[in-house]
Amino acid sequence: MIGIVVLIPQILPASDILVPSFWLIFGFLGGITYIAYLLAHIGIHKNPEAGLVAILGSVIVKLIFCMAFVLIYSIKAKESGLLFIVNFFSLYLLFTVFEMYCLLRNLRHQNLK
Repeated sequence: MIGIVVLIPQILPASDILVPSFWLIFGFLGGITYIAYLLAHIGIHKNPEAGLVAILGSVIVKLIFCMAFVLIYSIKAKESGLLFIVNFFSLYLLFTVFEMYCLLRNLRHQNLK
């Protein structure tokens, strides 16, 4: 995903597709997704019967922190709101899909045991 982000300004140099603080958003979402994944992964391995609850809890924690980030960022930054929304939520959805894919693969392996 980082490779695509690095290539976008080189392919389309005249357009402003990314907000100036894109790497802050990327780092925050990457970090919070990693923490949410670890929480769900630990919950799945501690109590396999409650694995779905651990996944749901980690997604809700991630959602709350992301909403707080959007609120703080929108208060502090004076950039284009629509561009920020597109950048943030496209990254949020990509990270969430990746997290769910990895967690559901872990649950599938436990069902086979």
